[in-house]
Parts: sequence; structure tokens; C-alpha cells
Amino acid sequence: MLFLAEAPAGGPPIPMNRIAAEANVPRKFLELILADLREAGFLHSHRGKMGGYCLSRPTHLISLGEIIRVIEGPLALVPCVSRTAYRSCKDCKDEATCAIRHAMLRVRDETARILDGTSLADAAAEELVAA
Repeated sequence: MLFLAEAPAGGPPIPMNRIAAEANVPRKFLELILADLREAGFLHSHRGKMGGYCLSRPTHLISLGEIIRVIEGPLALVPCVSRTAYRSCKDCKDEATCAIRHAMLRVRDETARILDGTSLADAAAEELVAA
């Protein structure tokens, strides 16, 4: 996604082979990731000789949190604090008083705050500054 974010807006679609080479990711694995991102509405795919992928939204309207949730799943480290995939922990006696759960809630909230507050544009700009 960062590689696509750095491409000129409105430019031609970027072929999967080029994305795979730049990201150093095997093509078959990348196909699965791109399909998930396309289904989630982050990418447009174009078929044919001049085909490839491009972002479907401006980079400032895509958060890292959204991308990670599509690719990796919930941000929560334990299921009892997940907002999208909640389930109680089998060994927990009382969620209301569980110290681990309370700590993990804070971790989840801070992680979400940072990742949801960082756009693809922000991340691409930070990557350019670091280079």
C-alpha cells in the first residue's frame, strides 16, 4: 500500500509483478493480499496488458488501522478486548475485575488511536523523511 501511495495520483495502474518486486513479496502471497484489499475497497484492479492496481481512495482517507485490520485481523492482542472479534477468554473468572484485560484494553485503545490516526499519506511522508 505504501508503494501504491507513492505512485502519482491518476497515473497508470501498477502491475503486480512490479509491486511484488518492490515489496520483496512472493507473487502468490501478494495476490491474496491484493484481493483482500480490493474486496475491502482500498484498491481498483485493471486487467490486461496495461493492467495493474491503483488506490481507490486518496491516501489521506485511508488509515493504517483499516489496512492492518483487513490484512492481519483485529488490533486487539487478546480476544476479550476486541471490538470486531470479541470472545471471552476461557480461563478468565471475571472480565470486570481482570487486571490483564484492563491493561489490554489500554493497549488496544492506544494502538487503535495511533494506527487509525495515521493515514497512508502520513506513513508515506514519514517513509520519505526516513530515507
